[in-house]
Amino acid sequence: MRIVFLIAIWLSGGMLYGQTTNDITAIRTVLNTQEAAWNKGDIEGFMQGYWKHDSLIFIGSNGPRYGWENTLERYRQSYNTPEKMGQLHFTIINIEFLSKENCRVLGKWDLKRTIGDAGGYFTLIFRKFRNGWKIVYDHTS
Repeated sequence: MRIVFLIAIWLSGGMLYGQTTNDITAIRTVLNTQEAAWNKGDIEGFMQGYWKHDSLIFIGSNGPRYGWENTLERYRQSYNTPEKMGQLHFTIINIEFLSKENCRVLGKWDLKRTIGDAGGYFTLIFRKFRNGWKIVYDHTS
């Protein structure tokens, strides 16, 4: 009986914290909105999915960057032409709620570009604020 209880808890996943399909939809909407903004060449629009705060953490191949402005500048420097930006596609592998206000998203990113495709994986931590879910931590490889 104990094993059945543990399996039931494991299968319930994020619902342990009272999340609803609205929360999952809201998180997916943030990522879909980022993808659409990127594909229009709108880095500032893409950045709206991030927490606009000095405590935002972005970790990429050159190590950590702290803060929304620093993360925006990194994107502007790294993707300063339409050829470098290409067309972005996210694939969500897993969404796991860590609490009522925090969620971890594991996913894959792909850039189709004329100068050569790029891609990798990401782990995002989302936090629920009054104005919705925002990325507070991004580790992208």
